Amino acid sequence: MSSFALRAQGTGTMGVKLLLDTDIGTDIDDAVCLAYLLAHPDCELLGITTVTGEAEKRARIASALCRVAQKDVPIYPGAETPLLIPQKQTRAPQAEALAKWTHRRAFPKGEAVEFLRRTIREHPGEAVLLAIGPLTNVALLFKADPEVPRMLKALVQMCGVYERFPPGRLTEWNAKGDPHATAVVLRARVPTHRLVGLDVTARVRLSAPEVRERFAKSELLRCVLDLAEVWFRERDEIVFHDPLAAATIFRPELCEFQRGHVEVELQSERLRGFTHWRPDPQGPHEVALRVDEEGFFEHFFGVFEGS
Repeated sequence: MSSFALRAQGTGTMGVKLLLDTDIGTDIDDAVCLAYLLAHPDCELLGITTVTGEAEKRARIASALCRVAQKDVPIYPGAETPLLIPQKQTRAPQAEALAKWTHRRAFPKGEAVEFLRRTIREHPGEAVLLAIGPLTNVALLFKADPEVPRMLKALVQMCGVYERFPPGRLTEWNAKGDPHATAVVLRARVPTHRLVGLDVTARVRLSAPEVRERFAKSELLRCVLDLAEVWFRERDEIVFHDPLAAATIFRPELCEFQRGHVEVELQSERLRGFTHWRPDPQGPHEVALRVDEEGFFEHFFGVFEGS
């Protein structure tokens, strides 16, 4: 049985204690992912930290979704600059849609890493950390408290590219957005370290018309849809990268995984952030190789039924 299985034999359903680290506000899939977590009946969302440029605006977007879901979730803006390279993601453009939605405007400053550290230590062996943005916050956390990785139940990332490279894509944004942070996180020893990469997540996508039709049926997804309209000005679909990574926490059978070793390229400036993948049954990482696309969408929208 998977370490993420929610149903223990004969005991009913147990919730997953989850921390979310996100760059919500740029690619729309982060907001889709947060809505999924807020709607999921078996997700106990312990807190949210934001990362990359305009981290406080990203926190405001997260708070708007939490307000719609009527859930009081701690939210902390985190690091806005990578460890060593310049920031390439300086803005949170979807924040312009906040005028339509009630949201918080003030957040604790400079406390994101300490919040993560404290919360994980309060729940040793219980918390799943879901990282769906560049890994600056997580690397700072692991550097600040080297015992924390072993105290997690699991670390799940939307990160990297492993087997089938999408056309023109050798690297993935979360891995290359702060490649030195990615290296720190990949070297950490976590009880379960799961990576869902671009080559697999790129297979779950919906066109803008499909999104508009299906998201209109849930108030929480209608909030996401307002954010998505900013996204649709330049694109005509949503790829469900981050929601797929999240869904494997609750339904691991949606993807096929293989164990191995993952390292990130740091030497070549052109390929910095490239993820080197070597299968090994004893390796510290489990990498998604295939996805049940139909099963994913059935599960994803099923979570919102009645919401």
